[in-house]
Amino acid sequence: MPLSLYAAYVPSALQMLGTARHLVDTAEKWCGEHGHAEADLITSCLHDDMLPFSYQIKSVAEHTQGSIDGLHEGVYSPDLTPPPMTFDALREKLSDAREAVEALTEEDMEDFIGQPMRFEFKGNRMDFTAEEFLLSFSQPNFYFHCATGYDILRMKGVPVGKRDFLGRVRIKA
Repeated sequence: MPLSLYAAYVPSALQMLGTARHLVDTAEKWCGEHGHAEADLITSCLHDDMLPFSYQIKSVAEHTQGSIDGLHEGVYSPDLTPPPMTFDALREKLSDAREAVEALTEEDMEDFIGQPMRFEFKGNRMDFTAEEFLLSFSQPNFYFHCATGYDILRMKGVPVGKRDFLGRVRIKA
C-alpha cells in the first residue's frame, strides 16, 4: 500500500511541534531553577551568524502551519516578523500551528497532490508540486530548526538528550 501524503507529513509535523513545545517548557523550567532570565535562552545562538532560539522555535511553526497555509495560496514566503520573545508567546505560536495541522484530514492532504507550489524569498523563486514542497523543503526545514533549537539548549547547559528531541515516537500498538 502506498504511503499517503498525510501519513508522510502530518505525524512528523506533529511530532516536531511536540518536541519544540517540550524544548520551550524545558528551557523555561531550567531558567527558573538556575536563576536565568528568559532572554538568556530565547536570544541565544549557536554561532554569531545564526538566528536565536526564538527564531528556531518560530520556524518549526512556520514550516508546519505556514507551509500548509502556503499550499492553500499556491505560494509560500517565510514570515519575516520578529519571533516571539517569551516562552509563553513561543508556546502560543506552537499551539496555533498544532491546531492547524491537527485540523488537516487525509482528504485535504491528498487534494494537494500535484498542485503547483512556489517558494519565494528575496527575489528567489523555486517551483514545486505541493508534495515535493512539503517533503523536500518544509519537512527538512522543521527538522532543521527543531534540531537547532535543541542544540542551542545543549550548548547553554540545559539537560536535554536524544529522547527530548525525538519526542513522542509512533510505536506499533
